[in-house]
Amino acid sequence: MFLQTIKTQVAIIGAGPSGLLLGQLLAKQGISNIILERVTGDYVLGRIRAGILEQGFVNLVREAGVGARMDREGEIHEGFAIAVNGKLTHIDLKGLTGGKTVMCYGQVEITKDLMEARAAAGLSTYYQTSELALHDVNAEQPSVTFNYQGQAYTLSCDYIAGCDGFHGVSRQTIPQALRTEHERVYPFGWLGVLSDTPPVSEELIYCHHERGFALASRRSATRSRYYLQVPLTEKVEDWSDDAFWEELKRRLPAELAEQLVTGPSIEKSIAPLRSFVCEPMQYGQLFLVGDAAHIVPPTGAKGLNLAASDVATLYAILTRVYQQGDKACTSRYSEIALRRVWNGERFSWWMSNMLHNYQGMPVADMGSLTFKRFMESELNYYLQSEAGRRVIAEQYVGLAYESV
Repeated sequence: MFLQTIKTQVAIIGAGPSGLLLGQLLAKQGISNIILERVTGDYVLGRIRAGILEQGFVNLVREAGVGARMDREGEIHEGFAIAVNGKLTHIDLKGLTGGKTVMCYGQVEITKDLMEARAAAGLSTYYQTSELALHDVNAEQPSVTFNYQGQAYTLSCDYIAGCDGFHGVSRQTIPQALRTEHERVYPFGWLGVLSDTPPVSEELIYCHHERGFALASRRSATRSRYYLQVPLTEKVEDWSDDAFWEELKRRLPAELAEQLVTGPSIEKSIAPLRSFVCEPMQYGQLFLVGDAAHIVPPTGAKGLNLAASDVATLYAILTRVYQQGDKACTSRYSEIALRRVWNGERFSWWMSNMLHNYQGMPVADMGSLTFKRFMESELNYYLQSEAGRRVIAEQYVGLAYESV
């Protein structure tokens, strides 16, 4: 098969929101980039994911020139609530953080906006690639080989951004002896339902209940996203829509359960929960971004936002490389990114521990009842103290991005 060679400055592996956002930002600075994706664009858009965006992410999207629809249709959230066995406590994000907020705008919508902007700018994206492999990433001139529409290609580049998720090839390219992987698998999952029904609340509600955790979330004024903590042994097909709604009502505060509007689900799935970090997040000219390097349980709404902070750091570094000729700054990527990653991991782990029911489940080196008492004490202090609520609020809205 004839091998065709193409060139770019930055090869981006993965056309999810982090890869697309990085590509758009780099292009704005005149830095050429090509995105390679193993699945179709429609498949990427079919991934139903989070929708709570920190201010840093919102600003990045605007800087990329793709924020018009987000600003028009997204919802600014100034707070959220935590319900403990039916009792609601409001977390005033804006008041507790000096005016900071978050935005509710679905990941699918961000991805769609970025795809359209990339196509309009005439930037190259190769969907449905196969046999993708990274070469010489620890050398001056790395490359990527892949097949596309029956043609074999070599993509020559200066740097590679691995935005291809947990199961992608990027992380596996780092020699196993040189990477340390930290993982915690949680003993439960989230059963999620998406429905075209008005949300039960204008703000998100995280529910700690003796029957298990629940989350009342939203995508818009007419589309809702709800979750229930379920055992890992549960199967989606065993949950009818009626069974889901009835269980959700049991876990919501009574006044909200009465107001809940139910309807047919348009998507239903069970997601396992895990905490995962790969150290380091770079190897030579390869940089890991987002789920390729770290995964968080969704309890703290940090997954997509941590990916955005990786993008912000790598974008700043590569801009400095090409505009100032400072190649040495690339060695700081992993150090800077991991500081924020571990903070987000800790917050998500902490929120997950406080809000879920671990009864009868193994928990570190203590019994589940002892662990339950510790977490009840945590919730009592942090919810009843303004200082405690401020800690939650500051973490939730997101810490400032670190300068390069």
